Amino acid sequence: MKSIVVALIHLFPLGVHIQAQQYPYPADERGYIVRVGEAVPEFELNCTDGSVHSRQSLLGTAYVLQFTASWCGVCRKEMPHLESEVWQRYRGEHFLLLGVDLDETPEKVRAFAKQMGITYPIAPDPGGDLFYKIAAPKSGVTRNVVVDQTGEIVFLTRLFQEEEFEAMKSIIAKLVD
Repeated sequence: MKSIVVALIHLFPLGVHIQAQQYPYPADERGYIVRVGEAVPEFELNCTDGSVHSRQSLLGTAYVLQFTASWCGVCRKEMPHLESEVWQRYRGEHFLLLGVDLDETPEKVRAFAKQMGITYPIAPDPGGDLFYKIAAPKSGVTRNVVVDQTGEIVFLTRLFQEEEFEAMKSIIAKLVD
């Protein structure tokens, strides 16, 4: 890891791409820079419904960070399934599905949520502040990060694949039952 950081410093000596130097790992084949078994990075999200959620406030609750954007076709395909098969089934005091919209305005996020018919909370992620703590730049937005009650990442999805989606639902069921 040290050699990667040194190489980045030589490539970007003026501090350009400083965030890349902070990645805990090089991106994996799906663009993740976090790994299962790690603590989810610190965050604070201001949802369009007025609620505020952070890593700290969610300790004791299992949750999914669902990364999305209005321009993402795969996200649009996945969201109705998340609403009906995850949110409506497991919502309650021990589980939260939290949409995280990559770099769009609050107005656009509200309109997108309404258009998609989702009822789970969704928050803008200005500049991709949280997204880029989870995934590498240009790695694609459709992804879910499942976090247990201790704040540890327990499952990661990419795109919307039926087998992986079913596995995610199984993990969530075990967390909340």
